Amino acid sequence: MGGVLAIDYGEKKCGFASTDRLRIAREPLAVLRHEGRVELVLEHIGELIAERDLSTLIVSLPLHADGSEGPAAQRTRAFVTLVQGRFPDLEVDAWDEHLTTKEAEARLRALGRKGRAIRAERDSWSALVLLEDWLQSH
Repeated sequence: MGGVLAIDYGEKKCGFASTDRLRIAREPLAVLRHEGRVELVLEHIGELIAERDLSTLIVSLPLHADGSEGPAAQRTRAFVTLVQGRFPDLEVDAWDEHLTTKEAEARLRALGRKGRAIRAERDSWSALVLLEDWLQSH
């Protein structure tokens, strides 16, 4: 068992969160603004993997409330395929991101963040919520 890296994948930016090898310590990481340059995202993921002892990557999957997939989910699935090809030694799992953004914003407000500060950290905190949800289910 190794650590887990959660990726809140977006068309212009991505948030990241990770856990240690024992899956106890959890932390949001810096947001990456990539403006649609998927290769930049893959390179950044490679750097994060090199810095950590990881066994699993979790990618946020934007499903509709009824569980169906729309265009955003299809783009995410295509990204997951790229990630699996680039990092074949790691488990890559697409995970429903339902309500992670709302939970992330609530947590940031509870920490006293406002407006621009919330927007700056929201994606990585969404990745943290996604990571915690995945860990609880496993």
